[in-house]
Amino acid sequence: LPEEVLFAMAAALRVNVGRRLAPFARCASGGPALAQDGPTLQDFLPGGDFAERASIKVKRSPKPAWLKKANPGLTADGTQTYERLKKTVKHLKLATVCQEAKCPNMGECWAGGTATIMVMGDTCTRACRFCSVKTSRAPPPLDPGEPEHVAKAVAEWGLNYVVLTTVDRDDLPDQGAEHLAKTVSFLREKQPKLLVETLLGDFQGNHDLVAHVVRSGMDVYAHNIETVERTTPQVRDRRAGYRQSLAVLEAAKAARDGVVTKSSIMVGCGESTEEVKQTLRDLRTAGVEIVTLGQYLQPTKGHMKVGRYVDPVEFDEYREYADSLGFAYCASGPLVRSSYRAGEFFVESMLRKRRMQDAAA
Repeated sequence: LPEEVLFAMAAALRVNVGRRLAPFARCASGGPALAQDGPTLQDFLPGGDFAERASIKVKRSPKPAWLKKANPGLTADGTQTYERLKKTVKHLKLATVCQEAKCPNMGECWAGGTATIMVMGDTCTRACRFCSVKTSRAPPPLDPGEPEHVAKAVAEWGLNYVVLTTVDRDDLPDQGAEHLAKTVSFLREKQPKLLVETLLGDFQGNHDLVAHVVRSGMDVYAHNIETVERTTPQVRDRRAGYRQSLAVLEAAKAARDGVVTKSSIMVGCGESTEEVKQTLRDLRTAGVEIVTLGQYLQPTKGHMKVGRYVDPVEFDEYREYADSLGFAYCASGPLVRSSYRAGEFFVESMLRKRRMQDAAA
């Protein structure tokens, strides 16, 4: 017989022996008797109930219709922009979160000339259960030429708005803060009118590092809370924390006047509607101005499973609730991601208006 069947038979025999000795064991130790409804040897023989149940494979629930991404119907210009951006990324050996995180909006965003560049490499020191980015305790060293490479790529694209994100680098003394600050500074030198958004980690809650990066001059400082407080330990890496993320967002807001703070929530991770609303309230209390909500999608079979698929109507309700709390902007929908271009159009308009007000003051 196969080895796994022999092990199962041995386990069943132990259960049967335990049944007969249970009264004696309870008298001797004062503990409870073993359960009387476990499998027996017969269950593991051909035709047994347990063997039959074990042969049944559990199928994952199919995605609902609203999550089946249709071809965005790229125009000739859109296709040309997409190909140009793709070649530039490959030529300069840059990593994009669009590719690493398998974003469902990549074709649409790239065709519109928007991409989120991942700096400090493509390997993270953390292992969040929802994320498909590669992980390692000791990633390759930083490329000192990367800040200039990034500035050159953005200049070649001719973008007015760029999003920079990063892997976590807990292996570095400053967790990459100086590298990030240099990247933003080079972008500013190349294109003074460029609007820069950074989607960054928590720097282990070190507010001095947060402030150092904020003062480099980005317009939007984004840090994702990811999920509600109760599910944080099951969803995020153990070094991340719900309260720590809120404190980081508060620290970023306090580090420089005029910086816009932003965060994002995934739903479908086992949270309740009231917990999502509480998270929105917590973010608003922390001074966050922009928030996005989207459906969690399992990137591979090895990652955390989807708790449920949230109906688009619920996303509309979350957006209405966020508006009532006073957020400057909320993007909420099944396929919305933290850097989704629909939000960027609004952010760009808001930031340019704020710059004009600052200049006139």
